[in-house]
Amino acid sequence: MAAPHHPEEVSRGSETALPADPLPSWREGAAKQAILDFVKWVASAAVPPEERVAVFDNDGTLWCEKPMPIQLDFILRRLVVMAEQDPALRTRQPWQAAWTRNYDWLNDVITQHYRGDDSQVGALVSGVLAAFAEVTVDDFEADADRFLHTAEHPTLGRTYLACGYVPMVELLDLLAASGFANYIVSGGGRDFMRPISMRMYRVPRERVIGSSVTLAWKDGAIVHSAEMDVLDDGPEKPVRIWSRIGRRPLLAVGNTNGDIPMLQFIERQDRPSLRMLILHDDSAREFDYVTGAERALELAGTNGWTVVSMKNDWTTVFEALQGNSF
Repeated sequence: MAAPHHPEEVSRGSETALPADPLPSWREGAAKQAILDFVKWVASAAVPPEERVAVFDNDGTLWCEKPMPIQLDFILRRLVVMAEQDPALRTRQPWQAAWTRNYDWLNDVITQHYRGDDSQVGALVSGVLAAFAEVTVDDFEADADRFLHTAEHPTLGRTYLACGYVPMVELLDLLAASGFANYIVSGGGRDFMRPISMRMYRVPRERVIGSSVTLAWKDGAIVHSAEMDVLDDGPEKPVRIWSRIGRRPLLAVGNTNGDIPMLQFIERQDRPSLRMLILHDDSAREFDYVTGAERALELAGTNGWTVVSMKNDWTTVFEALQGNSF
């Protein structure tokens, strides 16, 4: 995905002159003004460069997550190949769901997870771990990069690499130009996002924090094991932020209940913070849903978090393809 404007990447803590409207894909309103006011405050209060840290969820916050998370599609294709090679897997979940294209089962697992029910997560995770066990990190990254550049979203008529949200890239650019270090803190796989984080979001790969499997050195290469290292969701998000960055961010953006602890973590008594939720309410240009975000939206109302309406706050969602606007 290419953003409408991409200033040269600045080093952490430096600032650059901003265009007259650094958020051209955002409509005038409370959400846009909250961002501009916050960035202005950071500059006027001379917040030290090292404290200018922003964290972003990825699925549903920076790029589309429906009808299923993009990485899940990547994994399902691998599970289908495994089921073709071993018919016995076709009666076991999640291979059965992948083989029969039963995406409802998969979406139910994710929905139940965000509602606090992880009774089916174990079955899904077991398949995810098995799918790429013994695969080298280099081969995995090459496969992920190829998939993201070539595979198409099932309903939007664009490659997955073109499913990033233009307004969010503008926000990332604005923060970077204002001296912020942007981090991606996602429940998605760290190694799945790294190949495209710089191209899509101008976030260096070393600033990607996500779920991961354990790794091992074998026969001269680093390989994925069939053991989970960390599922970077819910209460793990602030833990991982602290372990990786060692600072409490000033700004956080998410879109589901799994982002609540991250949003709560950045609240500070000594200075303002900006906490935002992306609301998917645009069935014409993307999707309309609140499932899995009910508690987050409730807390937004009581804690003063900024809710960004995709329908009302964004003039466009995705980059234009072949002269069309989305």
